[in-house]
Amino acid sequence: MVTEASKTEHQANLAKIHQSQQWRRAANGQQPAGWQRWIKPALIVFVLLYLGFVIFIPAANVFVQAFSGGLDKFLHTFTERSFIKAVGLTILMALISVPLNVVFGLCAAWAIGRNQNFPGRALLISIIDLPFSVSPVVAGLMIVLLYGRNGWFGPLLSANNIQIIFAVPGMVLATVFVSLPFVAREVIPVLEEIGNEQEEAAKTLGASSWQTFWRVTLPSIRWGLLYGVILTNARAMGEFGAVAVVSGNIAGKTQTLPLFVEEAYKQYQTESAYTAAVLLAALAIVTMVSKALLERQTGHRAGIGH
Repeated sequence: MVTEASKTEHQANLAKIHQSQQWRRAANGQQPAGWQRWIKPALIVFVLLYLGFVIFIPAANVFVQAFSGGLDKFLHTFTERSFIKAVGLTILMALISVPLNVVFGLCAAWAIGRNQNFPGRALLISIIDLPFSVSPVVAGLMIVLLYGRNGWFGPLLSANNIQIIFAVPGMVLATVFVSLPFVAREVIPVLEEIGNEQEEAAKTLGASSWQTFWRVTLPSIRWGLLYGVILTNARAMGEFGAVAVVSGNIAGKTQTLPLFVEEAYKQYQTESAYTAAVLLAALAIVTMVSKALLERQTGHRAGIGH
């Protein structure tokens, strides 16, 4: 005779078996039953909608607005003196700040990657990461408080007729600060991963420190270094906040391309603003494509190595 307790136990066992079958089907790639089958499509739709409203639609609107007046108005912006000056100054910022940060990044990465137990290592890494956490506007304000007319070094600079704020040197300082971490943060993990066995072997064979760096170390870290250079260049050419504080945004003198976009839009020169924005967007696209190609290249080489 089947009791009520045995029926309840039998039903519980059936439920457990059914649940285990569902998990087994999910593990085998089969479609789960009920509401669970909608989780993955719902998440995909949510991500696409989110990216659409945050990135894709605004980016597409920039291109639509830039070409809404026709190709002639779009190309006319490239002949404006203020636009040409802004592009040239933006390139100058990158040409100065990128090499400086490459040299600093390599030195910092070497010191950190090859000496993993020295005192203050964590503090040094935190200082290198500081531009990631500090607002660019705050960084620009710090530069003004140091090198401005009433700043710490202001009287000394004025006495020697040296102008930092509202001039190119201040803009370079701001750009260097915001783009400082990228090379170091990309090269440090690579140095830690490859180790120093090959370098020690080269020194054993009589290679000097420079020969070891150029022929052994640099080829090993070149992809990480190039990755950091690309990110540094993109950050330097697209910086707005810190440069806006220290430059004064003087058209034709201290106005970079991001500042040109803001000023042109405020002056109701929408075609010029959107044209400059398209140029910056093109830089972002080139950066993303280069980044993807580098990741694919490094992944391919890692696969070959394994």
